[in-house]
Amino acid sequence: MTASTRRTVLSLYMRVFRIARSWQAQSGVASDTETEKKYMLQEASTLFRQNQQLTDPESIKRCLEECEARIEIGLHYRNPYPRAMHLPPLGLATQKGRKLRAQQRLRKQAKPVYLQSHDDS
Repeated sequence: MTASTRRTVLSLYMRVFRIARSWQAQSGVASDTETEKKYMLQEASTLFRQNQQLTDPESIKRCLEECEARIEIGLHYRNPYPRAMHLPPLGLATQKGRKLRAQQRLRKQAKPVYLQSHDDS
């Protein structure tokens, strides 16, 4: 990891913590605010530690894009949780003769950047 990439990663990590420190839940209820703050801190810690060993510049770039997208979406909608992906199972149109594997590949390609770190459950 280059020095500039490291600086960018640490900057994003600290930005998440600063946002969490000043976060107010949309409902205005103190318990909701605390729950959302804890979620943000836990999610950031988990994902940054999970991706700590990445060395491929392309993978690092994708993770940084995901982090930036999740920050911007969270600030815009005032909701720290990732937005749901509404795509029914086997709901993508395919060409004649394609099987389940093609459907799974299409679903993976249709997954938004801010949900790349979440598994298909």
